[in-house]
Amino acid sequence: MSAHDDQVDEGRRRFMLSGALAVGFSLVPGVSALAQEVIADEGKAVHIGKKTEVLAGSLKTNPLLDAWIKISPNGKVTVFTGKVELGTGVRTALLQVAAEELNMAPSLITFLTADTGLSPDEGLTAGSHTIADSGTALLNAAAQVRGILVDAAAQRLGVDSATLVVKDAVIVAPDGRRVTYGEAVQSVDLHRMASPTSPLKDPHTFKVIGTSLPRLDIPGKLTGGASYVQDMHLPNMVHARVVLPPAYQANLLDTNEAEVAKMPGVVKVVRNGNMLAVVAKGEWQAVLAQRTLSAGSKWSAGRPLPDPNTVHSELKKIATQQIEIANAHSPAAQPVKALSATYIKRYLMHGSIGPSCSVAAFENDTLTVWTHSQGVYPLRDGLAEMLSIPKEKIRCIHTEGSGCYGHNGADDAAAHAALIAVALPGQPVRVQWMRDQEHTWDHFTPAMVTEVSASLDAQNNIVNWDYALWSSSHNERIVNAGRLVPATLLAKPFVSAPSTPMVQPEGGGDRNAIPLYTLPNVHVMNNFSPTMPLSTSAMRSLGAHTNVFAIESFMDELAFAAHMDPIEFRLKHLQDSRAQDVVRLAAKEFDWPRPPRQSGRGVGFAFGKYKNLMAYVAIALELSVERETGMVRVEHAVAAVDCGQIVNPDGVRNQIEGGIIQSSSWTLYEELQFDTKQIRSFDWSSYPILRFSAVPASVKVHLIDRPGMPFLGSAEASMGPTAGALANALFDATGKRLRQMPLGGDSLRRQIEV
Repeated sequence: MSAHDDQVDEGRRRFMLSGALAVGFSLVPGVSALAQEVIADEGKAVHIGKKTEVLAGSLKTNPLLDAWIKISPNGKVTVFTGKVELGTGVRTALLQVAAEELNMAPSLITFLTADTGLSPDEGLTAGSHTIADSGTALLNAAAQVRGILVDAAAQRLGVDSATLVVKDAVIVAPDGRRVTYGEAVQSVDLHRMASPTSPLKDPHTFKVIGTSLPRLDIPGKLTGGASYVQDMHLPNMVHARVVLPPAYQANLLDTNEAEVAKMPGVVKVVRNGNMLAVVAKGEWQAVLAQRTLSAGSKWSAGRPLPDPNTVHSELKKIATQQIEIANAHSPAAQPVKALSATYIKRYLMHGSIGPSCSVAAFENDTLTVWTHSQGVYPLRDGLAEMLSIPKEKIRCIHTEGSGCYGHNGADDAAAHAALIAVALPGQPVRVQWMRDQEHTWDHFTPAMVTEVSASLDAQNNIVNWDYALWSSSHNERIVNAGRLVPATLLAKPFVSAPSTPMVQPEGGGDRNAIPLYTLPNVHVMNNFSPTMPLSTSAMRSLGAHTNVFAIESFMDELAFAAHMDPIEFRLKHLQDSRAQDVVRLAAKEFDWPRPPRQSGRGVGFAFGKYKNLMAYVAIALELSVERETGMVRVEHAVAAVDCGQIVNPDGVRNQIEGGIIQSSSWTLYEELQFDTKQIRSFDWSSYPILRFSAVPASVKVHLIDRPGMPFLGSAEASMGPTAGALANALFDATGKRLRQMPLGGDSLRRQIEV
């Protein structure tokens, strides 16, 4: 544990690990944009609308300064965020943002993440919004709080506030007199609306923002310390394991719960309709009891699954909603050459390394849930509906999980823990799913089909672009109890809210479907399926992975048809200067174009701007192909990134590198196995992911810092460009244009042999 960990967020760490179960609600006034229209402000109603829409970042929905920053009379500074740490390092970066504008060393701040009893409601931690929204809110809130305290100190000291110097929560006058933040706050009220303007520091004077502060979460993980909800242990805690149906909509016909109830250590068998669980004093006792209970349970056949061989053609039939997301036309030269292509993505799973886990305790009519959910407030509301408990009586505390980026089983495990805890009041209950449950009951990322056609004129300009995609929902987050798997299994089951498409400019399946290139005639159609053959939801980058894969593959196909260098062809169609900068930087640092290569090696390039709103990323890479097996290895990758003002350079590099590795795994090898009866990818042998031995030999990330510019999210920005660069490099290495993911392995070997 670092010195920072000793002082930052240590209260929560001690609370989690010591086992204290006292639950006290100290609700920080906040606003959910979806759930509330007014907030209380000193007894007066403050309407959320025009008054807050001018505020920065998440201040729009949580406009009170003390929702973000509290200062006690003894000078203790506590900073809050409604976002969570998922392994991206944002906890460290957000702390840096607050510390910079408060003029404090990060180690002097207690920093607390999402907790429905303490933090502002920022909804989900998703979509690379954390730094852009929460970071921007903290930057402005901290600057305003500092300004208020300095003005209070100036009045107290009888000097001009411009003459005061602030460092580490102490305000110093030219004559040496001092006022601490704790003293200054006693004469002001931070329970006030944020202002549209903030006394922000000159970015060129930043000392904390822009530095690679060591990540707060790494020491415990590196040394094997208690770091995750999976590591939690509370006094008198019991362990539960659940039995899930073998297929969707299968009904429990019979079970041997009487036999299991007599097994050593078993405390209780909990059954409610098709929701079945066993609770034991010890974890291994719970595992043994779960195995016996599972083996002795009989289920109906359940709902058939689609044929994996026809699922993509069936997707075109069930995608009944047509949503035109781009339709622009202007005069252009006559086309002389036309191309078209179809690209395929199969179902993928999150593949969480640690199975989903949660701890819950129900005491004095109050439920506390420790969870690695990406949205503690939506989860709380779903649990309240499922349990018929007022949401004010439920507290969801984010505790980092060994999991994934996206909507895996975290919320469902929390719902299991909540249901079982209510059945065992007074005892903390720990629920951890088994590996096969994590795999087979995942919220998979949808299969997709994309079709693109375009034409070139005599000067090799793209004169028209027609793009269509077919996909089911990429976002089945918790908007009602019916989105929680256990709630659908109850004797009185809840029904999921209808699936609806996510609107542009964010988008879901159509995320990044509109090309960033400047084209005279563009038409893009999103064909959305409101029904889902398999359970699907959000996974890192949503549809951007597939859409950028398709767009950037096709740009290379057009460049090849035009007999032009792929980078030269892209720059010919890019007018965004920041896009041009990352493309040129990646090409320069990669030394593009590479000299002629030996057989089985190839280079590829791709570019993207995540959601056309967030970070710009360009990637060049070189790979090698083992023709006998179809195995692909990235030998060298270079990325150039522009994410505006950089908070933590090392953190940005972490995310781009991690994205390149994860996207390589998805694009080259991953594919969900299933048949018409059930999911067949139930362990790591039936769903292999990229191993350490296959990670890229070299990855270099080059950053373009833009001080004073808005923060642009980068955590998901490299997924699509990596996929496109891989496809283009494989064409260079093999002469085969591969349009169906996964691109590597047996499918590649068979195509090479042809």
